[in-house]
Amino acid sequence: MLRNMVVCLMMVIMGMAISGYVRAEEPYKIGAAFALTGPAASLGIPEKNTAEMLMEQINAAGGINGHKLEIIIYDTAGDETTTRTRVDKLINVDKVCAIVGPTRSGTSLAIIDMVQNAQIPNISCAASVKIVEPVGERKWVFKTPQSDVLAGERIAVYLKEQKLTKVAIITTKDPFGASGKEQLEVLFPKSGIEIVAKEEFNEKDPDVMSQLTKIKAANPQAVVCWSVSPGGATVTRNMKSELKMDIPLIMSHGVANMEYIKLAGEAANGVLFPAGKLPVASELPDKDPQKKLLVKYTQDYKAKFNEEPSTFGGHAWDAFNLVINAMRKVGDDKAKIRDEIEKTKNFVGTGGVFNFSPKDHNGLTKECLIMVKITNGKWTLAK
Repeated sequence: MLRNMVVCLMMVIMGMAISGYVRAEEPYKIGAAFALTGPAASLGIPEKNTAEMLMEQINAAGGINGHKLEIIIYDTAGDETTTRTRVDKLINVDKVCAIVGPTRSGTSLAIIDMVQNAQIPNISCAASVKIVEPVGERKWVFKTPQSDVLAGERIAVYLKEQKLTKVAIITTKDPFGASGKEQLEVLFPKSGIEIVAKEEFNEKDPDVMSQLTKIKAANPQAVVCWSVSPGGATVTRNMKSELKMDIPLIMSHGVANMEYIKLAGEAANGVLFPAGKLPVASELPDKDPQKKLLVKYTQDYKAKFNEEPSTFGGHAWDAFNLVINAMRKVGDDKAKIRDEIEKTKNFVGTGGVFNFSPKDHNGLTKECLIMVKITNGKWTLAK
């Protein structure tokens, strides 16, 4: 009888130990929704690559508090309906504890109600300031790219420095372009910069000659284009190669990837745009707080994928690490992860030094942006 009781007790203890071991070994799951196909694929693929590289590095180092990291990645194709379907699966089927992405502003805006209702932390990799504002209605939403309002402010400073006071703007007919246009229309007049022409185009338009011809007739001192690739490259080729417009072309921070240079070709030389410091990491002074990280991320990415990283992959690196840092403290509890992200201070990322708060879910200032100039097909620090 006693022997049977001892055996039963040992079995119970072993069962509890095995159960605890299984729980300890269950992976921490983060979801990701990136545009791996479609017009924004040149942004989403570096994000996916970065996620896979980071997961490999974290797990090789022992995971997170004894748990393996599992990043579940779905392709949104840059489409709002597809994105909502993929995010619904991440929330209700995969049971992830946080979601990184989407890639685009429109798709990020499309899932705000979903993540808010599910009470799951979401860190977008898109630019529009509307993704995180008003913060009171976006409690569960954060983002890592510099907002379009910060990029617009940096461009306005540059234009004033160069004494360029009459400009034309050309923007895409999508949420990214619309938000950028809205910011420029407010920021430029405040800085004493007159907008002499405004034009719009679709990202997939084969050319924008009609719009640029109208802009040329307005005789601006510079053109500001709010777009990503391939649309931004189309504007660049049409303006520089076809219409021979010999005035500065300033792009948004949406072209900070090599795909833009490849598509624009020789016409890209001389183009300027605001960006985080990643494209010119090697040119930064050693005292810059981001340089060590930026150089390491660049080396790791090039070693694994045999290509230059882009700021978009950097946005994903920042987002995943914000979640991972929170998980190291609180595990995979969604509400606690959200609270930890919001309390983050002095986090050195690829996009800047982040300081979040209940009133700021982007955590950056315009000082995180520098002006980059494309010279001989390469990114250089604009002087």
